[in-house]
Amino acid sequence: MFTFSINDHKYKHIHFIGIGGISMSGLAEILLTEGYEISGSDANNSYIIERLKKLGANIHIGHNKDNIVGADLIVYTDAISKDNEELIEALNNGIPTVDRATFLGALMKNYTNSIAVSGTHGKTTTTSMIATILNRSTLDPTILLGGQLNEIGGNVKLGTRDYILTEACEYKGNILKYYPTMAIILNMEEDHLDYFKNIDHIVDTFVSYGKNIQPQGYMIINADDSNAQKVINNTNANVITFAVDKKAHYTAENISFTPEGYPKFMLNIKGESLYPVQLNVMGKHNVYNALASIASSHVLGVPIEIILEAIQSYKGVQRRLELKGVKNGVKIIDDYAHHPTEIRASLDALKNSTNGHIWCVFQPHTYTRTKLLLNDFTESFSQADKVIIPDIYAAREKDTGLIHSTDLVNALVKKGIDAKYISSFEEIESYLLDRVQNGDIIVTMGAGNVYTIGESLLKSNEKEAI
Repeated sequence: MFTFSINDHKYKHIHFIGIGGISMSGLAEILLTEGYEISGSDANNSYIIERLKKLGANIHIGHNKDNIVGADLIVYTDAISKDNEELIEALNNGIPTVDRATFLGALMKNYTNSIAVSGTHGKTTTTSMIATILNRSTLDPTILLGGQLNEIGGNVKLGTRDYILTEACEYKGNILKYYPTMAIILNMEEDHLDYFKNIDHIVDTFVSYGKNIQPQGYMIINADDSNAQKVINNTNANVITFAVDKKAHYTAENISFTPEGYPKFMLNIKGESLYPVQLNVMGKHNVYNALASIASSHVLGVPIEIILEAIQSYKGVQRRLELKGVKNGVKIIDDYAHHPTEIRASLDALKNSTNGHIWCVFQPHTYTRTKLLLNDFTESFSQADKVIIPDIYAAREKDTGLIHSTDLVNALVKKGIDAKYISSFEEIESYLLDRVQNGDIIVTMGAGNVYTIGESLLKSNEKEAI
């Protein structure tokens, strides 16, 4: 089993293949501060890479076997293929190699308390909510986020060795490589079907994950999830539940929405205490994220007054229903939603916040997800007035020709959704410029680079229609 001690510096020079990834970069930054020599490579430059360079990392754009010269350990991301020449060179020369999740799991063991946020949806938002709360407490945690949070000035915060807070993705069963003292499970739905066989495979993975938590540890879990009880029944950890519909330790009652679409509710803690809560992020799904954040922070001993003040001041993380700007009365919003449930939740939230039209530009993410969840996608866009679909964002996959964006468009049209396929971002921008009106919302959705459409529209000539 791979082990890693921050203090002993057994590996003096660590090389990250795919260092520009949000999680990889966070790990690299922690090690840079701990005095390690860090190098890395990535296909493209980014502001994240530029930040790491300023901190002292030696980063190469493009993958080449010469990049790993002098490295004692190679950490690689799941997005890297087995034929990557840096990885092959390391294996041929006997340099230890480890995947990102295994390395993170080993790193977590350097901290007295480790808090891991998992689930199909809401990981980054919930982790950033908890980060906001803990950042205002006396705990001083180390934080690793999957997004950029203004509260901590980025995606990583360096704290003490007492606490580490991180996201825990289930893809490829990666959560089984973590042994947190507190595991937060938000929900369990079909996703990552290029790895998982079906929902039972996913739930069984979470069941095994629950067995990783020691009896003195905690599991914070959504009791409204239909599969939660199976996980609860198979863990020895202390179980704390949150819910909206079922009985739980932490519940939200009398939920309503402000004209801007922000939820209000009464927080009920163990049927004994009631507190009014007003969120500053849209959507009912964020009630669940808030409950998970409140419950976990409260169990960690943060006073309820600090928790409520922080959760009510939380204004979101980048790429989660993020208002990019307003141009001639048109709001331009970006959202990371790329799963049917996430799309539905985000569009529901937007519908509660406007009387204008919602123009949704959705970029499908991976061929596998688009093909296997096609029917679910067709049920997700009912709150959009117009849906525009560009080409599928391949990410880690290759185009097999078995699915195309037009397949999704045709399926949506059969459901009565006003949907249109436009391949290029430039054409989409022109289409929107000619048609949107004051009071409308344009929302770009997806885990790829679709956000650049909104940024380009905001920079468009003032004389244009938008």
